[in-house]
Amino acid sequence: MAHSLSAKKRIRQNDKARARNRARRTTIKTHLRDCREQLLHGSFESADAAYRKVCKILDRAANHGTIHGNAAARRKSRLAKRLAAMQQKQAAPSA
Repeated sequence: MAHSLSAKKRIRQNDKARARNRARRTTIKTHLRDCREQLLHGSFESADAAYRKVCKILDRAANHGTIHGNAAARRKSRLAKRLAAMQQKQAAPSA
C-alpha cells in the first residue's frame, strides 16, 4: 500500500487511465467486429462506411497511446486489403 501522497495520486491516475484504455479497447473490438461482418455479408458501401469508422477509432486510440501506432496501421491495412478484394469482386463482370 502506498504511503506518500504522490504514490497515492499515481494509483488514482493509473486507475483512471486503465478504465479509459479498457473502454477504448472495447470500442475498437466492437467496431472491428462490425467491419468484418460488413465485409463478409454487407454491401461495399456499408463495408466502406464501417472501415472509415474503425480507421478513425484506431487512429484516435493510437494517438492516445491505448494501442501502438504500428498495431493500428496493421489492422487498418488488413481491413483495407479485404475491402479492396470485396470491391474487385463486385466490379468483376459475372460470367
